Amino acid sequence: MPAEEFVAGWISGALGLVLGHPFDTVKLLGFFKGMSFPIASIAVVNSILFGVYSNALLALTATSHQERRAQPPSYTHVFIAGCTGGFLQAYCLAPFDLIKVRLQNQTEPRAKPGSPQPRYRGPVHCAASIFQAEGPRGLFRGAWALTLRDTPTLGIYFVTYEWLCRQFTPDGQTPSSGTVLVAGGFAGITSWVAATPLDVIKSRMQMAGLKQRAYGGLLDCMVSSARQEGLGVFFRGLTINSARAFPVNAVTFLSYEHLLLSWG
Repeated sequence: MPAEEFVAGWISGALGLVLGHPFDTVKLLGFFKGMSFPIASIAVVNSILFGVYSNALLALTATSHQERRAQPPSYTHVFIAGCTGGFLQAYCLAPFDLIKVRLQNQTEPRAKPGSPQPRYRGPVHCAASIFQAEGPRGLFRGAWALTLRDTPTLGIYFVTYEWLCRQFTPDGQTPSSGTVLVAGGFAGITSWVAATPLDVIKSRMQMAGLKQRAYGGLLDCMVSSARQEGLGVFFRGLTINSARAFPVNAVTFLSYEHLLLSWG
């Protein structure tokens, strides 16, 4: 199985996170709060996503990354490969994403002499605390919502990217850097439009243990949220997600494509 796609995905994921992390924390101060842990985790997860996607396409079409411009795969194959990458990514991402959400939602200030200690002192302490208080399943709180979010969304993500690249690139040629940036950015926005409702539910289920609120499951969380706050709650955060998605995914795809091109 070719390894270049995994390495390129790892590097491009780290670069994208560095650019997008301030949007993720949404704070005027502490833009890079908790950044070292997301860089390590998202790089690994992005490596899985791009590596599985590319190798799934290889299995479906028998064409390598370098050959796909001359023999472009069908959008059906692109969608299936993207869904496969999204499903496996979600499985690996769930505990990391839970820890990131819990750390970023801490309201306690940094510990000062005489002040109370924050609930979580770091990612390892956060993981240990969740495991102790909520059991092994606690580390996968919101995992079903994450899986339902990422599986079809990442199929849409890669289809959008491929479609835009093909629209602005002559047949058989490699997309220009400008085309890759625009296609990657709009692929990110499109995927977040599809993903935001389940992202809201995922985050609420992940924070349920911290806020001592129990949901009976994914459906119960959706019904309770809609009943209490209306259907608009499912698109809360779409603006900030879209603002983050364009530059992050533009840089992610540009670095991924250039790394594979330089290694090809």
